[in-house]
Amino acid sequence: MAKRETDIQVTIGSGNVFADLKLPRPEEAFAKAEIARHISDIIAKRGLTQIEASEVLGIGQPKVSELLRGRLSGFSTERLLRFVTQLGRDVEIAIR
Repeated sequence: MAKRETDIQVTIGSGNVFADLKLPRPEEAFAKAEIARHISDIIAKRGLTQIEASEVLGIGQPKVSELLRGRLSGFSTERLLRFVTQLGRDVEIAIR
């Protein structure tokens, strides 16, 4: 059986999936997602359980679960940055 050639349309993204999806406040959503990714990486590298992470962050385990699953609507950018410092990391903000 012969293979059919099909046209595939490809759209190159902007680098911000939230903007590409035309979601509200895409820059803030992208920043929160990046901070949450770093928090998740730090928790994983330290080998913390969600319960241990909740004690470090001062929040309940269900909130840690939400954070690690990317459900960020209940977290402000400032709060996420505070979590980074509570996990023993410094925050440096660069404006370009």
